[in-house]
Amino acid sequence: MTIAAITGYKEDGGKVISSLIVPMDLPGITVKRPYDKMGVRSSDTGEIHFDNVKVPKENLLGDQNAGMKQLLQVLNGGRISIAAISVGLAQEAYDKAIQHAKVREQFGGPISQFESVQFKLADMAVETEAARLLVQKASFLKDRGDVFIKEAAYAKVFASETATRNANRALQILGGTGYMREAGVERLLRDAKILEIGEGTSEIQRLVIARQLLKEGADKNGRN
Repeated sequence: MTIAAITGYKEDGGKVISSLIVPMDLPGITVKRPYDKMGVRSSDTGEIHFDNVKVPKENLLGDQNAGMKQLLQVLNGGRISIAAISVGLAQEAYDKAIQHAKVREQFGGPISQFESVQFKLADMAVETEAARLLVQKASFLKDRGDVFIKEAAYAKVFASETATRNANRALQILGGTGYMREAGVERLLRDAKILEIGEGTSEIQRLVIARQLLKEGADKNGRN
């Protein structure tokens, strides 16, 4: 596994953070029992305890002082990944909702004929497509080697919140059926919430976006 650890202190008292490759079979490593999570239950999450673990110097990743920079680089890329997962979840919620709306009948016809259901389906489709395009733009910039900090945050905050909204809308359209595990919609709602938290919460994404916008504005003013 790869970890970030404090490996020293600077002259001003600041911490030196480094990235290290740590083999799981080293003495002193204990993996605790996985947590009983609300969602994403197919992926285990738990504590790893280190008790006087000795890591060889050659397991250092890059420069000793580069750990924080490396973490932030990984974080920015990870936000695109979370956004892509969010698009997939949002799409599945939409697919389940529209399929149900076409076959579920009330008052002599399918519920897809009702304006309130149509509005939900339209919003789900529009927001899913917008989220997909944001992910594609951020991915394009990353692949091209351009700065993509702001675009990754755009994609992450919008796509993750779209996933949660779509899961909620799908549950509303399916009604009581959606509340049952067999329909698979309640799982989407449970899985969606972590997408607004992992790789930086929605609040953090908005901070990142605002700071990038203000920085861009300051740079433009400096050139004028």
